[in-house]
Amino acid sequence: PTYVVQDTGSGGSWPISTDRIVWFLGARHLLDGPAFAGKVYKALNDTLAQDRRYVFDAARGLYRGETSFLDWREQSYPAWTAKDVTFIAESYALSTNVLYYEALRLGARMARERHDAVARAFERQAAELKASIDREFWREDRGLYMSYIGGAGAPRKIEAYDLLGTSLAIIAGIAPPGRARRALANYPTWDAGSPVIWPERAEAPIYHNRAIWPFVSAYALKAARALDEPARIAHEMRSIMRGAALAGSNMENYEFTTQAVHVDDGERSGPVVNSKRQLWSVAAHLGMVVEGVFGLTGDDHIEPKIPRELVPMLFGERDEIRLDLPGRRVTLVKPAHLADSDDLLIAGAISGDAADTRVQLRGVHVAQSPLAFGRPAYAPATPAKAQVERDGANWRVRDAAGGALNLYVNGTRVTTFHGETVLPYRATQQCVSVTARGSDGIESLPSQPVCVGDSTSVTGDWPRHWTAPVSARYSARLDYRNAHGPINTGITAAVKTLVVDCGGSPKQAATLVLPHSDGEQFSTAAIFVARAGQACRISLDDGFNMSDLEHYARYTGGEGGAQGPINAADYGDLQIVPLQ
Repeated sequence: PTYVVQDTGSGGSWPISTDRIVWFLGARHLLDGPAFAGKVYKALNDTLAQDRRYVFDAARGLYRGETSFLDWREQSYPAWTAKDVTFIAESYALSTNVLYYEALRLGARMARERHDAVARAFERQAAELKASIDREFWREDRGLYMSYIGGAGAPRKIEAYDLLGTSLAIIAGIAPPGRARRALANYPTWDAGSPVIWPERAEAPIYHNRAIWPFVSAYALKAARALDEPARIAHEMRSIMRGAALAGSNMENYEFTTQAVHVDDGERSGPVVNSKRQLWSVAAHLGMVVEGVFGLTGDDHIEPKIPRELVPMLFGERDEIRLDLPGRRVTLVKPAHLADSDDLLIAGAISGDAADTRVQLRGVHVAQSPLAFGRPAYAPATPAKAQVERDGANWRVRDAAGGALNLYVNGTRVTTFHGETVLPYRATQQCVSVTARGSDGIESLPSQPVCVGDSTSVTGDWPRHWTAPVSARYSARLDYRNAHGPINTGITAAVKTLVVDCGGSPKQAATLVLPHSDGEQFSTAAIFVARAGQACRISLDDGFNMSDLEHYARYTGGEGGAQGPINAADYGDLQIVPLQ
């Protein structure tokens, strides 16, 4: 098989991070050569099949894994994930799921071209994923798509949004027109431009947090063009141009209110990493000119969409402007007259040929949305995890800080409490998490979940044996330690398959992910079904991780390289608890 490589990253790389699938979005523009196209098609089929097995959640209809691009977890995820990335491995990211949708569409297209019957399966999977993304990530109360959502008992609504994920969902056509327009209009912005995440984290330094990234602004520009939103088009174009002009180079990122390349703010100063002539910032600036101004799209169509307010800046005293590319010239001609209601300039008469095209612009009126200025910038600090103790017929939930907190149980908000509250005792698993809510209504990121219930510890050599106490769906987590690399990098996240054979029933298999850990912790959860009294044999089979790839035989940044693949951890008890 041929698989796309996932970069080193959180908890030992894939499948905590799963956005390797983005490679196909680049490859899809380079398929003219049959030899390369054949390699792409094989890698696409193999990679999609592998990810379908290990990271797709059929119950939610989504792929698990970290947000694409936003891979410094303390910047955009709760701070406690610095020591435990299991939450990220079980969560679902908007941007990454959009990438899977686009890869499935590419798979369907390439399969149809080859008369491969798998085309129908890819088409069905893409359609189902599109519906799941729109359903699971949309927050009607905010009019925004969430950046990521929790899995396995973590809150399903999380106050985290990102501009790249939002823009990708719009560009891919996943967001229905009404929601697409609302999502872009409701995404907060500042005079200098649009930040890559919102709300910001007051306790984190500037990098992804409190920052404008030109390449993300370029994707927001693409989304604004797709929706014919002149105000947002103009805003993102100004931001890209202004940043490069002020810095004298295409910088990696800027602080989000001043567009400075560095702001002194004590331990939170930043951007903590920056660079001149950054390639994707250069690409953003070129894209802003080639597509944003002149309207030359990836499929060689010419579709200029110039906000009227930018005409004086772009044309000055001239009646026309020209783009010269190798073998291609595009000239835009300003309209002689514009009606008072015209707020967007688009293509009118087009003359010439592909080598030298002349476009007479004309003005049109469109229904545009105002920009979301004046929104609160910061979320409250994330609370410490709650204390949950058995108290007779109740679980007593305490918060040491004593402030007003929102209580989430098994992913759903149930109440607001001060200091202490109770939950009815249940034998089934209850995962408790809390958030703080600011005076402006913005919610913090969730605390680390605490899961309680009547669990059974299964230990010993593999295979292990267990008898189901009741008929139920069960969650199994393995107590483990993976010391084969640091939490922030590496390629040796352990990936195993838990196989449950309860006799008389079909065997059940589910993936367990054991990321690099800071001491002992629990793996991701595997879900299976058993009937009361069934004697079950539980085994642990090897899965796959990045160290298995031939590419990483040259890896020198840690374990799993030249000395051979490592897909291992030290195992403790297997904790099994019934679910509701």
